[in-house]
Formats: sequence, structure tokens, C-alpha cells
Amino acid sequence: MKHSLWEILDMAGGAMWVILAMSVIVLAVALDRAIAHWGYVAKARALHDTVRRCLQRGAVDEARSACERSRSPLADVFLAGYERRGRTKHAHVASAVHRERVRALSDLKMRTWMLGTIGATAPFVGLFGTVVGIIEGLGSIFEQKKNDLAIVAGPLSEALYATAAGILVAVEAVLVFNYFNQRLAKVSLEIKLLTDEFLELLEECEDLPESKKVESGSKKKTSSKPKAKAKKEETSKDDEDDKKEDE
Repeated sequence: MKHSLWEILDMAGGAMWVILAMSVIVLAVALDRAIAHWGYVAKARALHDTVRRCLQRGAVDEARSACERSRSPLADVFLAGYERRGRTKHAHVASAVHRERVRALSDLKMRTWMLGTIGATAPFVGLFGTVVGIIEGLGSIFEQKKNDLAIVAGPLSEALYATAAGILVAVEAVLVFNYFNQRLAKVSLEIKLLTDEFLELLEECEDLPESKKVESGSKKKTSSKPKAKAKKEETSKDDEDDKKEDE
């Protein structure tokens, strides 16, 4: 028995419309998350390479301006470290950067909970439609006062459409949910590695001026020793000249 699409949607007491809405939500969330993940890691790596080159030569301001110009979500993570640099301890800078990293990754995980919810509830919605169809089929037997299987076979076959559709949408939602969860785990690991390297380079830049001061101070000390020796020699020569004049 063939049915048109509209006839199938009207079956099972309106449960098919709910399942259709769930299917549309799954496709919309999958498209939205695919756009969010598209080029996420590539942009983060490009920004990190630029910042690393700047920090390795001590150009902190240039690295910060590169973050301000970048559209990568990793730029906000790096800027959180630049804002607290020089005002607090490095441990506090690291905690601020990690908090911003968690926030950026939580934005990447947005709306994926819908996929898990639909994957768990869609089969039950389909089962609900099937139960409604069975109730209607048994009711038709009671109305006609006949124990004929042909009377209930039609409504039962139509009601099973809801169960099949619910299982299909649930499998679709679970597959998409697992894919983006796995993808998010890889992105989280990559962002963590880039953030840790950024913090190491930032700490090295903070220690760089102190080392220069130490080097310059040691140079001054070594240069002051010959001057002191020269002064002593001059004073000793003057004393000898004075003694000769007295004699």
C-alpha cells in the first residue's frame, strides 16, 4: 500500500510532524557546527605561528597587534594573557588564559546538546505514534464488532512508520553528535598545546629584560675594575713625584 508524503506525516497521531521537526533541527545544528569548525584549527595555527615569531625576537607589542587584527577565537585567549602581563604573577596570567580557552571551547560546543537530546528521545516519540496507531486500530475492531485482522492491519502498518522514522532520526542525531564530540576533543587538545607554548614564550619575554640588566651590570663591574687600577697607578705616580721633589 503506497502513501504520499503528506499522508505519512498525518499518520500516528501527529508524531510524524514532531519527528520531522527533530530531523530539521539535527540538520540545522550539524550545518551550524560544521561552519563553526571550518578552518578553526587552521586559523589558530596561523595566528600562533605569527605570535611565536614575534615573541621569539622580543616584539611583544607586535604580537599583541597581530592578535587584535586576527579573527581567530584563539586571539581572545592570547589577549587575555597580554592584558594581565606585567600586572600580576605569571601563574595568574596562565589561569586567566586557561579560563578564556575554556570559554572559547564552550562556544564551539554550543547547541550540540540538542543532538544528544534528539538522539535519546526520537525513538520514544516514534514509539508513542505507533502506540496511538495501535489504539486506533483496536478501536476500529471494537466499532465493527469483527475479529478480522484486515481491519487492524492497515492502521498498524501505518503506525509503524512513526517507529521507523524515529529510529532513523535518532541514528542520524547520534552519528552527528559523536562526530562533533570527537572533533571537539581534537580541537581542544590542539588549542591547549598552542596555549601552553604561548605561555612559555610569554614568560621568556618577561625574563628577557632582567637577563639583559644582569649582563649590562656585569659589564659595568668588569669595566670599573681597570678604571680603579688606573686611578691607583696615577695616585702612586703622583706620590713618587712628590717624594722626588722633596728630596
